Amino acid sequence: MEILVKITQLLLSLSILVIFHEFGHYIAAKIFKTRVEKFYLFFNPWFSLFKFKKGETEYGVGWIPLGGYVKISGMIDESMDVEQMKQPAQAWEFRSKPAWQRLIIMLGGVTVNILLAIGIYIVMLLAWGEQYLPTSEVRYGITVDSLGYQIGLRNGDKILSVDHKPVEDFGAIPKIIILEEAKTIQVSRADENIDIQIPEGSISKMIQRKSPDFISFRVPFEVGEFTKTSVAREAGLKINDKIIGINDTLLSYFDQFRSVIGKYKNREIRVVVCRDTDTLRIPILVPQEGLIGVYPKGPANYFSLREKKYNAITAIPAGVVKTWNGVGNYLKSIKLLFSQDKAYESVGGFITIGGIFPASWDWQAFWSLTAFLSIMLAILNVLPIPALDGGHVMFLFYEIIFRRKPSDKFMEYAQYVGMAILFALLIFANGNDIVKLFR
Repeated sequence: MEILVKITQLLLSLSILVIFHEFGHYIAAKIFKTRVEKFYLFFNPWFSLFKFKKGETEYGVGWIPLGGYVKISGMIDESMDVEQMKQPAQAWEFRSKPAWQRLIIMLGGVTVNILLAIGIYIVMLLAWGEQYLPTSEVRYGITVDSLGYQIGLRNGDKILSVDHKPVEDFGAIPKIIILEEAKTIQVSRADENIDIQIPEGSISKMIQRKSPDFISFRVPFEVGEFTKTSVAREAGLKINDKIIGINDTLLSYFDQFRSVIGKYKNREIRVVVCRDTDTLRIPILVPQEGLIGVYPKGPANYFSLREKKYNAITAIPAGVVKTWNGVGNYLKSIKLLFSQDKAYESVGGFITIGGIFPASWDWQAFWSLTAFLSIMLAILNVLPIPALDGGHVMFLFYEIIFRRKPSDKFMEYAQYVGMAILFALLIFANGNDIVKLFR
């Protein structure tokens, strides 16, 4: 069921993005009186799932969910309709329009994707505002996994800054470390300020991780809820109990308890619990999994989360800023592919993209991810690769600068090369997904 929810969200998100992207090309072509022969969601080799014709344009839905297209008359595109190009140019064809009009038509898709991201962020800010955990609120310090430990961080450290720059949003710290290729982290440890030098190669290891969980916040272990088969509940633990130890070992925080409990598989322990004014020792037989079926309370119970509300006026510039930052962050992530060792292994296809959606339907998460994917689609499409919008733009700039068009035959071969590159990238990205499944 979780997989079905993820697939549904992915297909809906991609459908929205493709329709808006192609509409950008479509509306720009219509403005300059250029004929659009087809407008399709998904590709339709041999047959279509659905189609109808209105005016000069055929609208339809294909059966291969890898994108979509508009077929503009007088243009060599993914349809590879070279026969049309052998006929005399008509006034309503793409090739008959001035270079500046053709440039606007080709940039229409990425422009609408950026505008879509801005629009989504504006509506999200109006509906939900913003909420985050300030770094200054992480009063119990952090917890780290093995990678965080290798970097030099320790459980209980309090992060002061990254490369001597304070970070307001605690949740943004891993992203900033990776995207900015940080060199140092400043922490407070046992009332002493320490400057940690991030070892060479650490950023590459962070990129290869599925999630930035090498740093998290530390919390006391108060019982928030139980699993369905919780042995702790059966033994007598209750919601709001504060767990402070195992046997004679004092454990003040959840991460300490989690690191110790696994040593007692198939053994009986006494969990030390504070309940109201009483201290109890509750015997529990730890099962083979080394888990007792207890979730701690969430961060809102320990920290004051910062909230910001927006109105129709303040949401607009904030939406533009979020989109601008998203563009910058994605460009930085592309740079990492070339600057960090084996960063290319983190490139993923449809499984990776589908995996970022939550397992249960969450509209806030859905629209946030759709805005991000819209930015990603805009940037990837503007790359100077033939068969992408950026490839056409590159040749149009050549024409504007040198005042001569590349020949139709050259454009035809460039389209073949571009499609070969795109298929190779598609195979590589999805091949990475398959390899990861067997690791």
